[in-house]
Amino acid sequence: MIKHFRNELLLAALLFLLLITAGTLGFHWSQNYPWIDALYMTIITATTVGFGEVHPLDETGKILTILLILMSIVVYAYTITVVTEYVIGENIFYKLIKKRMENKVKKLDNHVIITGFGRTGKQATQKLKNYHKKVVLIDINKPEDDKLIDYEDIFFIEGDATKDETLIKAGIERADSLLTTLPTDADNLFVVLSARQINPALKIVTRATNETTANKMKLAGADKVIMPEVIGGEFMASLVVTPDLVEFLNALSMEDANQKTNLEEILFQDLPPQYQGQSIATLDLRRKTGCTIIGYKTPDHRYIINPSADTKLEKGSAIIVLGQPEQIQKLNKLFKLT
Repeated sequence: MIKHFRNELLLAALLFLLLITAGTLGFHWSQNYPWIDALYMTIITATTVGFGEVHPLDETGKILTILLILMSIVVYAYTITVVTEYVIGENIFYKLIKKRMENKVKKLDNHVIITGFGRTGKQATQKLKNYHKKVVLIDINKPEDDKLIDYEDIFFIEGDATKDETLIKAGIERADSLLTTLPTDADNLFVVLSARQINPALKIVTRATNETTANKMKLAGADKVIMPEVIGGEFMASLVVTPDLVEFLNALSMEDANQKTNLEEILFQDLPPQYQGQSIATLDLRRKTGCTIIGYKTPDHRYIINPSADTKLEKGSAIIVLGQPEQIQKLNKLFKLT
């Protein structure tokens, strides 16, 4: 909006300059005024100061004066409209939206906070939006136009994420997870330190550019550290070594309008009471939904691939289920997850 305001204000200035130029030329050519007198007469007419005429005007001069007054009123009106629109639109209206948004954020619980709204932040936001997660974005600059921010599920806070007051305003003490995607490792490290002190139970995922910084971030309290360059290089190499496997894994997590997911992670606490503590065989998901349990996360965060049928679901564990979209829907309906 600031860019639009500057363009509109520049147009108003150009119109005023054009008015002064036309008036000066008009008085000079039609009334034979010297250039300085023509400019003076144009200025006092356009600004409606009301001083007397430099020299007596003939009919042509009077018509020119009338046109200058009318055109100056139009230019002034346009300028006032532009300024008023900016003041109301940028300040008052935005402040009202900001206040309403802050009130909604205060009511959020177990939401996700993303610091930095660059390319990585936008991709993460889109993914979380597809899963209907409540997200609070933090960036030092307000996006000029982004359809992801709807102030219903996706909220935005303008501020410095490295400051504690900004994190608190985003509800860091009530949040479930934090994704920090700021451009520099130093800023991400600072956010991790601050967030871990405010909310010791918070799940923190951050990005890093080198292993040294990644180790420091883990020491600072990050649960997971992502290095985009390493992941990108490994992915490219995998496309050469095992291309079919990579394409298959991509297909499992592919999302579009008709296919949301082929994988589902179900936490122990999300299971209905009658299923908690049961074995995988007792769940009998293959017969009931068509889905297959392909992974089990133990309470101490170890992953077991293709767990045995007698594996029991313990408190703090989770299961990873594979199935076609319609089978996943049956699973969610069975466990009342939707």
